[in-house]
Amino acid sequence: MAGLAASPELLSTLHNKATQLRINSVRATSEAGSGHPSSCASAADIVAALFFSVMRYDPQNPKALNSDRFILSKGHAAPLLYAAWAEAGLFPTSELLKLRTLTSDLEGHPTPRLPFVDMATGSLGQGLSVGVGIALNAKFVDKLDHRTYVLMGDGESVEGSVWEAAEIGRQHGLDNLCAIVDINRLGQSDPTMLQHDMDAYRSRWAGFGWHALVIDGHDLNAILNAFDEATRTKGRPTVLLAQTYKGKGISFIENKADWHGKPLKKGEETQKAIDELTKQLSPNGAVVQIRKPSAPVVTSSTIGSMPSAPYRIGDSVATREAFGAALEALGSANPSVVALDADVKNSTYTDKFGKKFPDRFFENFIAEQNMVGAAAGLAACGKIPFAATFACFLSRAYDFIRMAAISGSNIKLVGTHVGVSIGEDGPSQMGLEDIAMMAAQPNVTVLYPSDGNSTYQLVEEAAKHKGMVYIRAGRPKTPVLYRPDERFRIGGSKILRQSASDALTIVAAGVTLFEALKAHDQLKAAGIAVRVIDLYSIAPIDRTTLVESGHATQRRILTVEDHYAHGGLGDAVLSAVSTEGIAVHKLAVREIPHSGKPEELVDHYGIGVRSIIEVTKRIIK
Repeated sequence: MAGLAASPELLSTLHNKATQLRINSVRATSEAGSGHPSSCASAADIVAALFFSVMRYDPQNPKALNSDRFILSKGHAAPLLYAAWAEAGLFPTSELLKLRTLTSDLEGHPTPRLPFVDMATGSLGQGLSVGVGIALNAKFVDKLDHRTYVLMGDGESVEGSVWEAAEIGRQHGLDNLCAIVDINRLGQSDPTMLQHDMDAYRSRWAGFGWHALVIDGHDLNAILNAFDEATRTKGRPTVLLAQTYKGKGISFIENKADWHGKPLKKGEETQKAIDELTKQLSPNGAVVQIRKPSAPVVTSSTIGSMPSAPYRIGDSVATREAFGAALEALGSANPSVVALDADVKNSTYTDKFGKKFPDRFFENFIAEQNMVGAAAGLAACGKIPFAATFACFLSRAYDFIRMAAISGSNIKLVGTHVGVSIGEDGPSQMGLEDIAMMAAQPNVTVLYPSDGNSTYQLVEEAAKHKGMVYIRAGRPKTPVLYRPDERFRIGGSKILRQSASDALTIVAAGVTLFEALKAHDQLKAAGIAVRVIDLYSIAPIDRTTLVESGHATQRRILTVEDHYAHGGLGDAVLSAVSTEGIAVHKLAVREIPHSGKPEELVDHYGIGVRSIIEVTKRIIK
């Protein structure tokens, strides 16, 4: 690839930086006794060019507003990333020798405990989606001129999520996004599929609409020219396809199999590598002047209050529809709120937000992994992203959700069309495991509102909450139970029916709450008093109210949920009260359901009023 020739002084300086990054990566992994020095060595020239010539950033403030962003998608090369930031002056290089220890945040794979990491990586194939989110924010929301660079491995390019991100990057014309694929030919257990077939890589990426540049990943002049061409390319993202060699610069491991994830042995082997690398240092290097970002134009914005919930007691509205109304109102009140869709916006009602705020609404088409990854990228830029789809389809993105939880990402996920109550579409469309899936992740708030006004209020609470939130929203219309001014707090619940003579507490949420209320009335007519709790917050859970009610109702609780029995509302209640000697009986969906009318499915699968009454009488007897 033809281009301008960089000065000999710059090339010598960058060569020295790359060599030093290799030395520090070897030292750190050898000291740790684990890690991936060969994967660090293959990408060292690319990282040196980026950090010490191409990127504009503040070494003391990695997340300065207009700084270029760097994402290490091949997270196993973390020592290289740490070495680059140490070389840039963010922390002493001596800290690198604490790699992978309990007392250091320089973990085996990067996490946002570090100020220069936007998203935890290491589960491969996720970095480009996060980069898409960051680039979307810069181009459409904040309108900043910084660029986003994502360094990927060739092995991870087999992941389908990479191609989801490639599609969306092209669709949105993200010319501020540059991916780099470190094509070092060797995977963990075998050579990669394409090895060094660079024409095949070029045709694949070009076929996805990217400006694809094949380069020698160890030729610093070629690397600099390619980054310059990427910056000048408009209307589409660029990918640098860098042919490299695993273990580059260390002759006895370079381009050799079986060195993935293996540190050099402390002592003679490590010293041999360091001596060889040290001899490669040039005496002609110059002092690096890191390019600082320009000062962005900051426009002030104020956060207002949402108007009151729009529904009156007795109205009938689906909670998914109330979510859409709340999101639209929230968008007017808070300019940091953005929304993402996966081609179901007319079912989740996010289309209301999209029509009103087109520059803050991002269509991902049928690509749920990228939707969640891009949401995490937007969250890393200080936005409050709401990503909504059918609850069952979030399972497609579960690894992204897991990594977002590890990252403490401030994303808000909304799953609609939950349970057998969706009706005729059948089990493939029924979210019946989503509570278990979300509640299993650390520090994730799980909310399950039952009516329009509680949904409206909890959407606002979710936006205020720092951390991941999952909101479960239903398809069928349900009666409005609460006044517009009723308040709902995360970690709370509502006791809707109670008396001094209650013999059992029934805990429910969503559509089964209305079944429980109907059962309450019929049981009352039969002379049986029961308490009914709306458990709208499943994680965190209102343990105090559950325990108090359990004790007040002869240590008996019945849970009812439109969810599989394992890991749902019932298990959450059981976990909360299990030490208190309270018996928990669970009604839930216990087999793979069938298509049918919503009301007949709720009854058939044992979560309707008939089953509640039968089980209540049996428990009390």
